Amino acid sequence: MNGPEILTPSATRALLERLDHRPRKQLGQNFLVDGNIVRKSLELGRVASGDRVVEIGPGLGTLTSALLASGAEVFAIERDPTLAAHLRDALAKSLTTDRLHLLEGDAVEHPLGPLAAADDRSFKIVANLPYAISSPWMESILTGPLPERMVLMLQLEAAQRYNAQPGTKSFGAISVFLQAAYRIAGTHRVSRSCFHPVPDVDSTLLHLERLPRPVAFSDTTRGLVRGWFQHRRKQLAPQVRRACPQIVDTWMDRLATLGVSPSARPEDVPVPGWTELERLLAPTD
Repeated sequence: MNGPEILTPSATRALLERLDHRPRKQLGQNFLVDGNIVRKSLELGRVASGDRVVEIGPGLGTLTSALLASGAEVFAIERDPTLAAHLRDALAKSLTTDRLHLLEGDAVEHPLGPLAAADDRSFKIVANLPYAISSPWMESILTGPLPERMVLMLQLEAAQRYNAQPGTKSFGAISVFLQAAYRIAGTHRVSRSCFHPVPDVDSTLLHLERLPRPVAFSDTTRGLVRGWFQHRRKQLAPQVRRACPQIVDTWMDRLATLGVSPSARPEDVPVPGWTELERLLAPTD
């Protein structure tokens, strides 16, 4: 196909010079320059011809090109106007242009890019996420509609929070929201040398598969869970009694069947306990 290819570090530097563009740290512009990682992303995502794939921050188009070459229809969002213009130019003569939908904008405000939220057809997300937006973007995604599969390049620390287990310091509200909807199917550590410029942090590919019966928390429940985790060292029961007196006894009884102590703190409650809370609160939303 015509269009951007997987770029080496030297080719990436040369292209950025031609575009007179300096990578913007505040936008998390660390460009992938390793073809093996691109191929691994498509492999984990099981990307096939006809798939609809959302990409966040396509940048110079390396991953975009590989997605299009696989036969996927790509819905991409790029905040940087210089890079958005480059991508349109680079693919202008490509036969795949009709399968690329590019929105210039903020992915936190438009987490699915140009894909319509009301579109109920299946889709996937394969993206090298700008690290600064990974958590707010993920929270937006988890409100639905939910992709069937996600393969995300993340800062290692963020991936560890998403994958954290109850009883650990890393386990928090985002761990709950994510694990209620997705199974973490695997991780793949990525060397800093796979990017230009080289980032200051370690990275990983996180592979997520939607659960057969995913739970997307309501705004009400999400707000409560986030608030309680902000006071993670306080016992949970008194906080719940103040906020939700109508369900506290029922919920505490259900937590007891999961082996959760009455004196438990938020980080002690496993994900099934939190999904029980959503079920109890949902009828009143």
